Amino acid sequence: MRIGFIGDIIGKPGRTIIKERLQEIKLAEKLDVVIANGENASHGFGLTKNCAQELLNAGVDIITSGNHIWDKKEILAIIDDCPHILRPHNMPKAAPGSGVGIYNFNQETLAVINLMGHYGMPQTNNVFEIALQTTQELKAQNIKHIFIDFHAEATSEKRGLFWLLSGKVSAVIGTHTHVGTDDLEIANGTLGLSDAGGCGCMDGILGLEAKGICKRFLSGIPCAFEIPDKCVRILPIIIFETNSEGECILGYKIRAIDSLQPQKMFEAFSYQGSINVPV
Repeated sequence: MRIGFIGDIIGKPGRTIIKERLQEIKLAEKLDVVIANGENASHGFGLTKNCAQELLNAGVDIITSGNHIWDKKEILAIIDDCPHILRPHNMPKAAPGSGVGIYNFNQETLAVINLMGHYGMPQTNNVFEIALQTTQELKAQNIKHIFIDFHAEATSEKRGLFWLLSGKVSAVIGTHTHVGTDDLEIANGTLGLSDAGGCGCMDGILGLEAKGICKRFLSGIPCAFEIPDKCVRILPIIIFETNSEGECILGYKIRAIDSLQPQKMFEAFSYQGSINVPV
């Protein structure tokens, strides 16, 4: 199975470049499925029904989220009826929607788990315990292809979950910081990356207009977070392939900037031999 993953989509610039470039990349990379984090897709905060449909129409197959999932209140009324939109699985059980989705693509079954970290984030149940338990439950159903979007602030949490689940899932990729990291690696058949990076305005601050934020840093006075009408847009996407056992056998990152030809940024480093973390 060939899977593409896009990190946080930030407002209209992110949605627009996905509409313009995703189908081209999907075809060129022979992707069976594209997963994308959409919690910032509606003017930078939250996700509306219309924006979700826009992404699905553009070629995104599954939308994950994080701490901003409830910012647009209309999502509360629709998420139970939208199996292709996930909220973090370790949120309280009373929260609407689901944090785990099971889908069929190209005659293969794929499970997607959406999780949220602890440092600097809303209070949730223990993500590490829930990740292990959920993975075991999926494995008991003979589901071999398991992908995790880990929406977290701390790289230590993201790398901790990657090593904890190495050999147990296909990939653990982090989101939330909007800044891509270069620690793409494969251990025991599991792909890991601390953050996929944001999709949207590149020439700003975390996809937002830089002027007001810089003024806030200088003065300490709060300001509105705005998304520029015009900007240099970036679409980073992580590409990885799994074998019939759900093990990741290769991974790399590409990026498209505006209308420029997509560039291959770097390939995953693969550890040789078995490296195990006792649980």
